[in-house]
Amino acid sequence: MSSHPQSVGEHLREWRQRRRMSQLDLALAANVSARHLSFIETGRARPSREMVLHLCERLGVPYRERNSCLLAAGYAPVFPQRSLDDPAMIHARRAVDLVLAGHEPYPALAVDRHWQLVAANRAVAHLIAGASDELLAPPVNVLRLSLHPRGLGSRILNYREWRDHILSRLNQQIDASADPVLIALCEELSSFPGPAERRSSAAGLLPNAVVTPLRLKCDAGILSLFSTTTVFGTPVDVTLTELAIEAFFPADAETGERLRALSARS
Repeated sequence: MSSHPQSVGEHLREWRQRRRMSQLDLALAANVSARHLSFIETGRARPSREMVLHLCERLGVPYRERNSCLLAAGYAPVFPQRSLDDPAMIHARRAVDLVLAGHEPYPALAVDRHWQLVAANRAVAHLIAGASDELLAPPVNVLRLSLHPRGLGSRILNYREWRDHILSRLNQQIDASADPVLIALCEELSSFPGPAERRSSAAGLLPNAVVTPLRLKCDAGILSLFSTTTVFGTPVDVTLTELAIEAFFPADAETGERLRALSARS
C-alpha cells in the first residue's frame, strides 16, 4: 500500500478499476471527455466539487468514500455522519425501533456497515441463547456470532449452506466498498471449522426451497428461517446509508408456531 496520501485522481481511478470500467466507459457514462478524465486521474486537472460528486455518483461510490474523495480534492465533505443518538437522528432511530418491535414474534436486528449489532427485538434472544459471553460482549458482530463454534455455529444444521450464503453476501459488500474491515472479517469467518458431520452440500435444505434457510436447533425445536434486508430509501447521512435491518421469517409453519409459543412464554 502506498504511504502517501492519495490524490482525488488516484481515488477515482481505483474506484473506476474496482467497477471494471475503462476511462472511456466512465467518460461516456459521465458525459465528459476521456481526455479530461485522464487529466483528472493523473493530476493534470483539478476537478470541481460538482465534478467529483458527479463521477462518484456514476461509479456508485459509497457516501463515506465520497467524502474522502472530496477531501482529497481539497473540498469539505458534504455528507454528514451522525450517531444514532444524535437529536437529529431521533426520527430515524424511532423508525428502526418500530420496525424491529413490529416484526415480533419473529427475530429482527439492525446492523451497521461492519455487521455490528445496533439494535435487536426480543425474539433475537431465542436465537442467541447459549452463545459464549465473549461473543455477546459489545460490540457484537452478528456474522461472527452466527458462524463461530461457540456462537450459533454448533447449532446450525445446514452450516455449510448458511456459511456459503453469508460469505457470498460479504464478498458482494467487499466488491462494492473495498472495506478492509470487511475483508478481514471475511477471512476470519472463512477460517471457522464447520461441524464435520454436517459437511454434505445437501444437508438441511428444504424441499422445493426458493431461499437458503437458516436451520437452527433451539430449546423449542428446530427453527427454519429466511431473512430479508431493509435499508433507508433516501438517506443523505453516512450512518443511515450504512444501516440495515435484517428481518427473519419462518420458512415453514412449524417454525412460526414455535416462535409464537416462545414469545407467549417470554
